[in-house]
Amino acid sequence: MYNYFKLLAILTVSLTNLQQSPFSVPAYTSNKVQPTLYFLLSDSGIFQDLLDNLIEGLQQKYSRMSGIAASFTQLYQGADGRTIRESGQVILKRPAKARWEYTSPERKLFISDGKNIYFYVYSETQATKSSIKASADPQIPFLFLLGRSNLRKEFTRIEILNDERAIDAGNKVLRLVPRRAPEEFKKLLVEVNPSTFQVRRMVIFERNGARMEFLLSAIQENYVAPDSQFRFVPPAGVVIKSQG
Repeated sequence: MYNYFKLLAILTVSLTNLQQSPFSVPAYTSNKVQPTLYFLLSDSGIFQDLLDNLIEGLQQKYSRMSGIAASFTQLYQGADGRTIRESGQVILKRPAKARWEYTSPERKLFISDGKNIYFYVYSETQATKSSIKASADPQIPFLFLLGRSNLRKEFTRIEILNDERAIDAGNKVLRLVPRRAPEEFKKLLVEVNPSTFQVRRMVIFERNGARMEFLLSAIQENYVAPDSQFRFVPPAGVVIKSQG
């Protein structure tokens, strides 16, 4: 399944993991400063102010948020050049609960109940189940809606990109490189509105060259769904197969 299930499992866990200050400034790195970040910004004070503002705004916004609902468009670009575009609705709730309902081009359901993850394609007679721990390390906060980890400790490098076009004019794109992560995960891009601090887009890069992009729209902040939305009840005749 082009490692699709694993990427979405990592995303689900990470989307529900941030409370502490996520970024270090200027251009946080583990051992050394990256001077390339300053070639477009001659005044390092301006650059630091920009990062400080993003840090404070993101922290205040998402550390207090109890839930989110949104429409999403997902674009997967495989290392072999294959492209898959899908869309649907997502609901997130603390802690580590998520429901990804795919509606186009094929109906699929991805649910995390906080302990286990279920994946089901409506046209099939089998669903898969795996534990969150088996699917992804919940301490790796490479996506940060409703989370709780300290990203400065989890990432070796965090910076503002100037060579990545934002979906919306005026947005800022951050690149985050994890200190430790599932072997295939390389880095993350996060697009943020610097006025509202809303996360608009997230892109996961794998080491093999694959890319998974999520574009969020119609975002409802502090949307708290009932727990029943995060329970998987298999349709009649559908068998659940455990993995990991």
